[in-house]
Amino acid sequence: MSDLLANQQTTSAASDARVRDWFGQPRGLTILFLTETWEKFSFFGMRALLIYYMTRHLEIDQARASYIYGMYGAAVYFTPIIGGILADRWLGRRRAVMLGGAIMAAGHFMMASESLFYPALVVIACGNGLFLPSLPSQIEGLYAKDDPRRTSGYSIYYVGINLGAFLAPLICGTLGERFGWHWGFSAAGVGMILGLFIYWSGLRYLPSQTVAASRSESVRPGATEHQPPASAARTWPLLAAVAAVAVVFRAAYEQAGNTVALWVGTDVDRMIGGGWEIPMTWFLSLNPLVVFLLTPVVVAHWTRRAALGREQTPLTKMAIGALVVALSYLLLAGVSAQGGNAAWPLAAAFFVVLTIGELYILPIGLALFGRLAPGNRTATSIAAWFLALSAGNLLGGAVGSLWSRMTPATFFTLVAAIACFAAVMLKLLDRSARRL
Repeated sequence: MSDLLANQQTTSAASDARVRDWFGQPRGLTILFLTETWEKFSFFGMRALLIYYMTRHLEIDQARASYIYGMYGAAVYFTPIIGGILADRWLGRRRAVMLGGAIMAAGHFMMASESLFYPALVVIACGNGLFLPSLPSQIEGLYAKDDPRRTSGYSIYYVGINLGAFLAPLICGTLGERFGWHWGFSAAGVGMILGLFIYWSGLRYLPSQTVAASRSESVRPGATEHQPPASAARTWPLLAAVAAVAVVFRAAYEQAGNTVALWVGTDVDRMIGGGWEIPMTWFLSLNPLVVFLLTPVVVAHWTRRAALGREQTPLTKMAIGALVVALSYLLLAGVSAQGGNAAWPLAAAFFVVLTIGELYILPIGLALFGRLAPGNRTATSIAAWFLALSAGNLLGGAVGSLWSRMTPATFFTLVAAIACFAAVMLKLLDRSARRL
């Protein structure tokens, strides 16, 4: 009788907990989702305007603007490595989120002043370093170890990232283009403040955290400490080789927000019926929109192949992704070679094809570095992946500086060749990866 009563009480407690949930998930997930949405709104809203602001308003020459764009992108992926250490060892994740978000908001408002342009980029990158690793690392604490909702929680959180990235060019980009650059940057700052307000208001729903030594799950949510046995002497060289190829791939991929954005602004006919012109920043919203629409399709395709015993290896998927990205740039090269302004649907088609390639390489690369990490070195392995992305952004800025020295058709062919080279190298590395 006592066992039955205890079971009834346990079931009742679990039921009460579910009633207190929002949308079938812990309340804290909604807080983190909305905070991330508005943070990405501010981040991508500013980035959608960056290359246009430099070349059209500040009148920075294209080659120099490309280098600045690349260095900023490199800093954005490098500072979280330091910020994660500060959050885990000294600040705590809550303070890191609040401090990092406040610093980022200040940087966005600083962008409205021409004289503060360079300091603003530094401030935003530093704030991002504290914010980026500290917010998603709180998801794990929302769930019990045996809670089956954990995986779907991360998927829901990823939707928040893309929702913010989708809305940012539509709102911040339109304000910047139509009413003045400072309005777009200020809107990004307001978005960051709104995100911080949501986070502060929902602190009671988030897991408490004490400052402690770094844990692997702070970098890779849901990671386990038990990794498949592998020789570090064989694994680290392979990961280093994949990271080097990722640097090359990123140099091609990052042209989407750099030289491709310039091409959209000058060489694309954006007029539609009624004499209305599509804002050039709107095309950057296509990437997160396609992520929304095609991620379930791509995952279902992989699942079917696995069920049939024809699952592709991670490096094969990444090679396919790099090849698809190459095809997207070949599309632009072919369109540009015909001369005249390109029709806007062709520019939209580029972003669709590019995003399909992205789905095959960037998430897979992150998972690969977590999966092959020797022993309990998952955090170090993930940090190496982000360092590769940082270096790739820097290289992308250097490649983009060639834009003003070539015809668009020649430049896009060069970028396609870079992506093709990455695809070939990834496929060659696949044999070594299979043995691990």
